Amino acid sequence: MKRSIFINHRLLLLLSLVVSFLFSSCSSLKEKVVYFQNAKNFETTVDTESFTPKFKVNDIVSIFVSTYDLEAAKPFNLIVESGGGQQGGSVIDYLIDIDGNIDFPVLGKIKLLGLTLEEAKELIKQKLSEGYLKDPIVNMRILNFRISVLGEVGSPGTYTVSGERITIMEALGLAGDLTIKGRRDNVLIVRDFNGNKTYTRINLTNKEVFNSPVYYLTQNDVVYVEPNNSAMSASTGDTRTTFFLSLVSLLISLAILTTRF
Repeated sequence: MKRSIFINHRLLLLLSLVVSFLFSSCSSLKEKVVYFQNAKNFETTVDTESFTPKFKVNDIVSIFVSTYDLEAAKPFNLIVESGGGQQGGSVIDYLIDIDGNIDFPVLGKIKLLGLTLEEAKELIKQKLSEGYLKDPIVNMRILNFRISVLGEVGSPGTYTVSGERITIMEALGLAGDLTIKGRRDNVLIVRDFNGNKTYTRINLTNKEVFNSPVYYLTQNDVVYVEPNNSAMSASTGDTRTTFFLSLVSLLISLAILTTRF
């Protein structure tokens, strides 16, 4: 009888250790999964970021020039006529070459490399105003603004950005967010600027991500979410679930044995 009570006490102690381990595991999982953990209630952060993308080599740019005199603006808009003798057509796009220039009608070579959209508009407007057009209006768009999100996300792939900028959180949202197997504390952003690649890692569990220089993505950035330890250990069969099942099976066996003696 005493031996049975002793075994039951040991079994209860073992069960309590297992429960404590489970709770600590859940707490540890929360620390690894929850975003912005150090953000306080009603805390306000002022966004002083005035980020705008800058032109890179191989960017494709759409440019359309207009003014009060539409005929005077025609030489500055290269248009591909539509087939079948129909009127109208589409404006030719411009590729920024290896030297950072585009070859613009009448004006010739214009260096756009490193300029923001607004800076490029002002540059072309200034050149057009020098003896060509009165009060010209320049409309520009980056046509190849794409970002790639790879790794442990819901829908990895390459996404086209319709606006002028996108945040890391918006990019992850497009890709279906991180899976439970993705590391949130070590997300890698690979950025290319004229052949020079930069590698920056950010921690999504910390609110300081909003102050990161890569919080706003640029065209052709790559976001990579690496697998966490549980995902990597799953490939070898050494999973926590398997361990828990084995432990529970052992406890059940011990409980059966104690009731027999």
